Amino acid sequence: MRTCPFCKSNIEESWYYCRSCNKPLIANLEGALDRSFRYPSERLEFNYGELEENGEDFDDTILKNREIDLKIKNINHILENKETLREPIPGALLLEKSSLYYNKRDLVNAEKNLKFAIKNFKEENDELNISICYNELGLIQEDNGFFDQAIYNFNRSLEILRDLNESQKMVMILNNLGNIYYILKDLEHSYRYYQEALHLSENENLKYEEIKSTSNLVEVLYELKDYNRIARILDRNEQFFNENNDFYGIVQTRIKFGKLYFLQGEDYDLAFQQFQYGLALIKKASDNISIYIKAKLEWEIYYFLGKLHLLWENLQNAEDFLLQSLEAVRIFGIRDNINEGKILEEIAHVYSVEGDTKRAVEFYKLSYDIYYKFGNNIKCAELQYNIAELYSDSHRNESEAVGYFEEALKIYESLGHTKEAAILLHKLGDYYLHKNMSNLALPNFEKARDYFKELEDDYLVNILEEKIKSLAETY
Repeated sequence: MRTCPFCKSNIEESWYYCRSCNKPLIANLEGALDRSFRYPSERLEFNYGELEENGEDFDDTILKNREIDLKIKNINHILENKETLREPIPGALLLEKSSLYYNKRDLVNAEKNLKFAIKNFKEENDELNISICYNELGLIQEDNGFFDQAIYNFNRSLEILRDLNESQKMVMILNNLGNIYYILKDLEHSYRYYQEALHLSENENLKYEEIKSTSNLVEVLYELKDYNRIARILDRNEQFFNENNDFYGIVQTRIKFGKLYFLQGEDYDLAFQQFQYGLALIKKASDNISIYIKAKLEWEIYYFLGKLHLLWENLQNAEDFLLQSLEAVRIFGIRDNINEGKILEEIAHVYSVEGDTKRAVEFYKLSYDIYYKFGNNIKCAELQYNIAELYSDSHRNESEAVGYFEEALKIYESLGHTKEAAILLHKLGDYYLHKNMSNLALPNFEKARDYFKELEDDYLVNILEEKIKSLAETY
């Protein structure tokens, strides 16, 4: 005989809800709700539980979906009975149903049931579970690439948690927000939220949350090139994860050390060793982790191994590793993933070095489509520029090259990137001059000169003045 966790009455094993207090008896519900607050950079599957603990192949996935469908069917049966009896629908039941749909990667139904759950939790005045639902909505919208909506819902969750003084869950939401802003390359906001999560976890003596927050903060510190602080954080984190036998944390720390050595550019062999060690750990544990967790750990290792082999001019190896990275991202990515853009760009770079302009342009365009979807305009401009350079260097499709240069120029000017705009205007001026199109070369040189004046680059200002003067004498 079991005991109801809500009213402490005796209940039967087969009951789906308590006959005394009418609340749902979902196995491990409380633990599932706590697990729903997780760090996006190390996100486990929604409602991560028994079905996700072992490695999965195709047949396992079919079996898992059948089990999930059966659970959904049972919940629907309870809901139908409650509607017939005109009994209130517990929000927890809808939240569990949402989690089951998420495990099937059915985000539409997962989101729909979360919204129903919020409505019911409001009727129950259950503020904590309302905040949990807002967090889960944010995670689903993050998966879908709707970052503005994700930020909105994470903030709604955070406001409730502040009122409830739920420090541990607040730390997790702050990390969620930091991760979103990191994806958007808003380093100022990302750093702020990660730091707030770190300070809160330190003040509340939440050791595990503190370590996770510093692990997230490291990603921003890479961008800021604060390598000394990164090394100190990783040394401390490595000790913590080893002491706690945290497999995921151990592998992530190996990856982060590899990234550190790669970005410092001082010891690529040491970076290679760290990535290889990470792969060996994953292989050793492959029977005990799901294919999704495995893919989330592997994608970045393969990505950097591809970049290393590209540096070493082992182009076939570089292409192979980058394609493995792309495959891994597509295993755990429910929708287009911004990391696809990074990988596709590197693959394009491999083909560019090989001299395969056609394939390089194809992959740059695929990368552009991903970055465009996620609103990364500066990266879109860089890719337009790269495509233009390929066309220009191959001495074919020069009109195409000009078109891409001009598209990149529009983006740089709209973003206020004066230096990049000045360089492009100078390049376009030279192109038109070479084509004896002085009427188009002159305004480009003049505008480039004005930009370089703003940048106080006297050397290039003087060069452009000479070109403008020469054109004016002959035009």
